Amino acid sequence: MTQSALLSLVTTVPPHTIEQQHAKEIGRRAFGRKALFDRLSTVFDNAAIAKRHVVAPPEWYEQPHGWADRNAVYLAASEQMFEDAARAAIERAGLAPENIDGVVTVSTTGIATPSLEARVGPRLGLRPDIRRVPVFGLGCAGGVSGLALSARLAAADPGTHWLFVTVETCSISIRLDSDDPAAIVATALFGDGAAAAVVTAGQGGLASLKGSAEKLWPDTLGIMGWRVEDPGLGVLFDRAIPPFIEAELADAVDEMCIQLGIAREDISRFCCHPGGVKVIDAIETALRLNQGELNLEREVLRDFGNMSAPTVLFVLERLLQRGLPERVLMTAFGPGFTCAGLMLEAA
Repeated sequence: MTQSALLSLVTTVPPHTIEQQHAKEIGRRAFGRKALFDRLSTVFDNAAIAKRHVVAPPEWYEQPHGWADRNAVYLAASEQMFEDAARAAIERAGLAPENIDGVVTVSTTGIATPSLEARVGPRLGLRPDIRRVPVFGLGCAGGVSGLALSARLAAADPGTHWLFVTVETCSISIRLDSDDPAAIVATALFGDGAAAAVVTAGQGGLASLKGSAEKLWPDTLGIMGWRVEDPGLGVLFDRAIPPFIEAELADAVDEMCIQLGIAREDISRFCCHPGGVKVIDAIETALRLNQGELNLEREVLRDFGNMSAPTVLFVLERLLQRGLPERVLMTAFGPGFTCAGLMLEAA
């Protein structure tokens, strides 16, 4: 694609904070399957997470909730985080809301119809003729795929400015009634957050967005995703995710590099979605990185947990604050099973 410029990047989190030990205590009290929880409770201790930000007060998670209640929390929290992140991203880009020509919204943890940008756009001051692209179903890969889509749309229409917002409220999917071990793992990992960016065609800004690529593996639908069930979404996590990444990622990255016209050795640093500590370890092993090379990914996981799509943008934000290396490949895994990639170069 013709390169685009990243003009701004902003992250935000909801107001409630929960320490990991407190989350473990709540889980022990609230989970219906006590024996299952006790057998798997060490996942809280081994997750390398200190705290997370969530959209509801801790006591909310100890009560049963149905679809309507969960989605009402999603809408209220997502609209607020969307507005906060988008307003700050537009301002940091040196623009006014009326300068935004299009908006890409990525969210997979709730249902919004009308979509979030339609709900929030008028109070942000976005124009009524703005082009809207809401995207659902990308999961954790959405931070990379959504930013890449925004960059392609901006590059295809020089002179326009595109706002990208991703909002996820993973914590509302916590299911106390489940007898699936994945539900306990999700309770130990999931946090909530949002990120927003503004992109335009050309050079300059914080970084240049040079190209994107994606790898979708066949016959892998059961590795990651949501099950749609009566009380709410049920998380689908396969224990095989880390070994799958360890076995498959290197070839996938090499295929992406061919599409992007570079060699893997040309990449100064990877910027990866920290889905969990075992996932980070698997990425380092697969790509033969030095242990601890993904230090910022571990920091974000420690401070925020896994927020799905926005999480990799929290890592990118820290990279930008420290000075972006010459060439960075962003990667994230999501339902499909898929790996999304986006190449950035220092401005």
